[in-house]
Amino acid sequence: MSLSERPASGGLALGVSIAVGLVLSAGILSYALDRVAGDKQSITVKGLAEKTVQADHARWAVVVRGQARTLPDAFADLRANQPKLLAFFKEQGFKDAQLSSGRQTYQVVYKRNEKEQQTAEVEGYVTEQTVLLSSNDVKSVEKAAGQIVMLQESGLPVSVSDPEFLVSKLEEVKMSLIASATRNARDRATEFAKTGDATVGAMKSATQGSFYILPAQGGGSDDDYGGAYDKSTIDKLARVVVTVQYGIKQ
Repeated sequence: MSLSERPASGGLALGVSIAVGLVLSAGILSYALDRVAGDKQSITVKGLAEKTVQADHARWAVVVRGQARTLPDAFADLRANQPKLLAFFKEQGFKDAQLSSGRQTYQVVYKRNEKEQQTAEVEGYVTEQTVLLSSNDVKSVEKAAGQIVMLQESGLPVSVSDPEFLVSKLEEVKMSLIASATRNARDRATEFAKTGDATVGAMKSATQGSFYILPAQGGGSDDDYGGAYDKSTIDKLARVVVTVQYGIKQ
């Protein structure tokens, strides 16, 4: 080989080396980009958890009234009726410490004319007082609520609301359900990932939905506590939903 041929051969080798280097660099860059893209893949699922709970405290408000043409007589009538209501609670097995009485109030009743329009002439007064029962014996409160109709039938002027049945350890119930709902979300994510030959990675984010306390047998509920809070039944169903985002790997 002549001296004049050697530079050409060296240039060819150098060109091949550069080309190989570019190919390898492109492959490494492509692999890195694939890893970055893979790390950004995620799946968002909802997890659900439920458990039965039972009310352990009850509140029940009953309003007793008095009525007369004069205000002193109306208050006297109220004070004669109130002990009858208290006696009813005692007969149902409740103690003085479980009862509290609100302040006594009154309303003026005005006469109406022949057109049923209110006039300025006073016809009489209506007085009232609320007695609140608070008890952990929820079954006895439920029973008493069914018995008070007999007091009304006797002519005692009382207005009765439905008892409220409450769960005192709501936060404990809520936290246990969040843990269960999060595990449920992980199981759901795993099932979804299997269909795409992927595996579930670390949790990226999680949010809790509304917390529900519902009647165990279904029915209405009051909006409260960030979701729904049924207070009309003793047996209830607690429910929480969480939304969780997981990373996935393929």
